[in-house]
Amino acid sequence: MVLRDAVDGDDPPAKEAGPRACSVPVRGTGHRTFSVQERVDWMLPEEEPVALVYNRRTFAVMLASPADLEDFGLGFSLSERIVAHGSELHEIEVKRLDEGLSVQMTIPSARAAALVGRRRALEGRSGCGLCGIESLKALRHPLPAVISPVVAPAAIAQALNQLEQHQPMRALNHSVHGAAWCDRHGRILLAREDVGRHSALDKLIGAMCRQGMDTGDGFVVLSSRCGFELVQKAAAVGIGLLASVSAPTTMAFSKACEAGMTLAVSARGKGIVLLKEGS
Repeated sequence: MVLRDAVDGDDPPAKEAGPRACSVPVRGTGHRTFSVQERVDWMLPEEEPVALVYNRRTFAVMLASPADLEDFGLGFSLSERIVAHGSELHEIEVKRLDEGLSVQMTIPSARAAALVGRRRALEGRSGCGLCGIESLKALRHPLPAVISPVVAPAAIAQALNQLEQHQPMRALNHSVHGAAWCDRHGRILLAREDVGRHSALDKLIGAMCRQGMDTGDGFVVLSSRCGFELVQKAAAVGIGLLASVSAPTTMAFSKACEAGMTLAVSARGKGIVLLKEGS
């Protein structure tokens, strides 16, 4: 995979120099005591349209936090099974356009041809990983089988409790989701953030691929509930355990059982609840 700079005549590349705050200060009126007003500064999370372009054809436009977009492009490509391996993404370039951002990617011609019938008709909102799919059949593709790792509930609880410490954006704006990769002992090794939970996971998957991490030797913790699109994305890259701060939907649980994946939930007063087929 090549990360290319823009050449003469191209639109200028967006700056991707590591993590950024993705927060914009605004001035508001606070009502801390509900009777005394005060001027306050508040941080709003940045959200921009991001076009995902393969071989010069736009596949989808998502709303996302404008950080770690190279990770986003790679992770989206893997989790949506556009490519099977990171090595199939030959080139990636992030561009700043008048309308937003563009992640330009080059993949094998056979992979690009397979996208013609899958191209999304609408933009993808930050809160939904499904916007714009063209038929209900797209929801019913069988998931690849995964191996659920053996992880102690205490390790899962530790990772969930430490997730906020790995969310610098959230520390500023209190409004973004986080996804983190953890080893079997509950140590957080890598984390990414985004206004969309599915985009946070895509960024994490891309970052893991670029760093050569084994998706079968650990688990993911999520700051959101576990929707079925997160199960789909995790299964696509071989992740066998997802831990979230609230319960999954019935569809998410059904798809997890189909793939052999374990879901873990932080349950107040009950520690960690493990959900898997037959439990």
